[in-house]
Amino acid sequence: MSLTYYWIAFYTMVRKEIMRFMRIWPQTLLPPAITTSLYFLIFGHFIGSQLATIQGYSYIQYIAPGLIMMNIITNSYANVSTSLFINRFQKNIEEILVSPVSELMILLGYTTGGIVRGIAVGIVVAAITLCFTRLHVQHPITAFIIIVLCSVLFSLAGFTNAIFAGKFDDISIVPTFVLTPLTYLGGVFYSVAMLPPFWQKLSLANPILYMVDTFRYSVLGISDIKLSHALAMIGFFTIALFFYNWYLLKKGVGIRS
Repeated sequence: MSLTYYWIAFYTMVRKEIMRFMRIWPQTLLPPAITTSLYFLIFGHFIGSQLATIQGYSYIQYIAPGLIMMNIITNSYANVSTSLFINRFQKNIEEILVSPVSELMILLGYTTGGIVRGIAVGIVVAAITLCFTRLHVQHPITAFIIIVLCSVLFSLAGFTNAIFAGKFDDISIVPTFVLTPLTYLGGVFYSVAMLPPFWQKLSLANPILYMVDTFRYSVLGISDIKLSHALAMIGFFTIALFFYNWYLLKKGVGIRS
């Protein structure tokens, strides 16, 4: 098949996904802005003003990169998991399966939709952040790489969740009982160096810590974890999850059964 065929299939899938979350932007883009504003008011201003600086930055500056990354992660995940499951539940996925669209294009289409929403929310949250504090990106290339990698990884994770979900409640189980605790314990609101040695080592098992810390490094230039290790771990899980989802699609798991 020609490249034009693949491009049309990919473009159609991505356009569908972007139009879906943009039509309901008060539900997809507005809540992160409101939530982030509350975080900055409560944690950054009211509480943060009473705290000492962390590694040379005010508390509100220190938590800003973590809040941006937290929103990118949760929205990339939510977009794909919700969209794919709704298509499964309403049987719309069957229309895609009978169309001349390969499994690869289906996976890339859903994933790209999650990436776009994650980055869009990240831009909105970054704009809100600049209303409360100043940020100067120290390493823009690293920032771009980590944003794309994390949005890809959690878009793929949302895809996996949607494939195995049997009912709507299954979509919220992972974000509520796995993603949210890992995010809050991933160094968004504190430095891992502030923890006792045992908890520092235990925190290293949290993959979100590497993402938050790497993004904080790209923005503020400070880090608790070696950059190469963090990028290697994120890249490994992204590649592994991509091929796993592709395998599930080819087998028709949760789609044709």
